[in-house]
Parts: sequence; structure tokens; C-alpha cells
Amino acid sequence: MNQNNKNLTWKALADPTRRAILDLLKASPRTTGELCEHFSVLSRCAVMKHLDILHDAELILIKRDGRFRWNFINTAPIQEIYDRWICRYTAPHAASLTNLKAHVENQ
Repeated sequence: MNQNNKNLTWKALADPTRRAILDLLKASPRTTGELCEHFSVLSRCAVMKHLDILHDAELILIKRDGRFRWNFINTAPIQEIYDRWICRYTAPHAASLTNLKAHVENQ
């Protein structure tokens, strides 16, 4: 993933509506119409804009089937974030906390 795509991924994940869309797609693929129904307080254009941002960040994949547009979650960019940021920073701290806990409990 190049730097521009990484920035697009972080930008896409920064918005709560886009995170909610990803949560829905995690359960199963949905058509754009189904997503619009779920976010009834937003206009269809607003939902489409969110989907475009998610697609540009490669967080969703789109498949057209006749007049339907199916949206699928793509977890690869999220896994890259986990591998690069979360895993690298939590593992050393988790080991330290485990050692501290064992030390305190043995005293």
C-alpha cells in the first residue's frame, strides 16, 4: 500500500458514518439501496459520497449486477493498519504488563 492509499484509508476511517457502513458490510455485502435505507437521515447522494471515499481507500469493493451495485468490505487495508500500528505497539506493552502482573502477584 503506498503512502497516498494509507492516507486515504485513515481519512475514510475517521468518519463515524463510514465506520458504520463498514460495520454493516462486515456482516454481509449490501446493495447501495440497502445502505441508503439504513441511513435514512442521509440523502442518497451523501451515502454515495461516503461509499466513493471508502472505495477510493480500497476499503470496499463494488460489483455491479444489472441495476444493483453490491458493496463488499475489503479487510486488507485494515489488516495492514493492524500489522503496522496496533500489533507493533501493543505487543511489547502487553508483555510488560503481564510481567508486572506476575511480579505483583508473587509478592
